[in-house]
Amino acid sequence: MITVTDLSVIFHVGGRDVRAAENVSFAVGRGETFGIVGESGSGKSTILRAIAGLVPSTSATLDVDGQPAARRRSRADRRKLQFVFQDPYASLHPRKTVDDILREPLEIHREDRIDERVAAAIADVGLLPIHRFRYPHQLSGGQRQRVAIARALILRPPILLLDEPTSALDVSVQAEILNLLARLRQSYSLTSILVSHDLAVVAHLCDRIAIMQSGRLVEVIGADDLRSGTVSADYTRRLIAASQGFTRAPA
Repeated sequence: MITVTDLSVIFHVGGRDVRAAENVSFAVGRGETFGIVGESGSGKSTILRAIAGLVPSTSATLDVDGQPAARRRSRADRRKLQFVFQDPYASLHPRKTVDDILREPLEIHREDRIDERVAAAIADVGLLPIHRFRYPHQLSGGQRQRVAIARALILRPPILLLDEPTSALDVSVQAEILNLLARLRQSYSLTSILVSHDLAVVAHLCDRIAIMQSGRLVEVIGADDLRSGTVSADYTRRLIAASQGFTRAPA
């Protein structure tokens, strides 16, 4: 469904070139949930934004649904692939109601049955009819992220890109959103790429995981390998160990 070959992203900062991603290659199968993990600054979110066409990149191959992705994406290209950002408050227009937010993509793509589809999208992500005409500041963080997910899925895209969708939420809400994403993956037959720094999250949701370090792809492992620690790269072992915390030595 997604093929990335030798993808690089270079930012020009203060008169110098910063390589945020360098020669990254992987493929994501139809219906697969693929994870990208790494420490802050490893380039994982940059790769996701490059696939979405939100930042410029160089790539020998970037195919989406069997078609080469143009540098300037068409409306049809963007319909295939939707993005859920990390902070749901920042990604929702503060002066638009939930109804406005969900109507907008349908109106842009000249869809019909708008009222019916907005109501269905709200119900599908576990919100109530009373939430439909509320503003983002009147919703909890978890409810806002449900709206963001509903907006991403309302056009029924085959591909969903998720940039740390639970990291801005309270721990008690994170599990609800993860379970919602797992359910929607099945009901919508989604192909997904999930970026996270939380290894437990990707092990729960993903089939395979790419490990990133300093803009480079270290290795790709299966979820079972991540859980068991069966990995080949020293960096991946250190990342797993770091995620497990530490045990204070006895005094």
